[in-house]
Amino acid sequence: MSECDVPVGASSEPVRPRRVLRADVRTARRRLSGRVRKTPVFHTSVEGPDGPVPVSLKMEFLQHGGTFKVRGALNALLGADGDADHIVVASAGNGGIAVALAAAQLGKACTVVVPESAPHTKVAAMWAHGAEVLWHGTNYAEAERRAVTLAAERKAGHLHAYDMPALVAGAGIIGLELEEQVRGRPPVLAAVGGGELIAGLGAALGKRRRIVGIEAEHTPVLSAALAAGGPVEVDAPAPAGELLCPTRIGDIAYDIAQRHRMPALPVADEAITAAREYLWREFRVVVELEGAAALAAVQSGAYKPEPGVRPIVVLCGANTELPML
Repeated sequence: MSECDVPVGASSEPVRPRRVLRADVRTARRRLSGRVRKTPVFHTSVEGPDGPVPVSLKMEFLQHGGTFKVRGALNALLGADGDADHIVVASAGNGGIAVALAAAQLGKACTVVVPESAPHTKVAAMWAHGAEVLWHGTNYAEAERRAVTLAAERKAGHLHAYDMPALVAGAGIIGLELEEQVRGRPPVLAAVGGGELIAGLGAALGKRRRIVGIEAEHTPVLSAALAAGGPVEVDAPAPAGELLCPTRIGDIAYDIAQRHRMPALPVADEAITAAREYLWREFRVVVELEGAAALAAVQSGAYKPEPGVRPIVVLCGANTELPML
């Protein structure tokens, strides 16, 4: 049975996910050769609470589909044991966009089940890549349950939006690129979300570089999991606007974060919004709110690098409403 057919993390019962290793990431990189962009790194300084802070910006928002998630989606579909010609996924945003794009590239049909709160911009992007979009439930968990049922009804393949080994391994390619692009072993700051990105970086880099997870303060999914000893649902208020994050960290991400003692830093929504506006004002760079979360940690002082250290900041997504800037 393919890992595409088995939803990981859909149950609240404790699970022991298959570990994602650096070898898995290297395999994913070979598999995706010529299919994804090696996104550039921009060395600069940004405003911090006490003056300019040197940083290296990983421009992952330039990836196909405007999201790092396309790496994992392509890796999952290309590495699947089966050959399903129809893929179903539940997603509030970039996961659905990535799977829709990957499915279109491989000639497969795609259905995305989205919660009622899904941002219109991201739904429109799913449509643009040819996906069928169905609304169900008020949150990701409800949409995911419907996606599992729908996949069975249609005899289609099923992908989880962020908690599958192939997705994590695909995201980890970013870590391999950073080893080639940035000298030394500076820390890497990345948005937590459901955990796919930080897990991939952890799998790729291990203890070679410190990975710091940055999460919106209203959805501290990694902090809550580390405190509870396992993934737990976070009772988060529905945010106004597009900053819609998963309310439970993925099992794979928790396993990697716990083994590597990965810290989690909360950042206020206002700081994330300010960081996004700063990127546009200073660099004419457009990112979505979650894409600016890691930079917000530096600019707000939630993360303060040691003297002489230039942290890497991953700008991970660009799917946003332009009029909001």
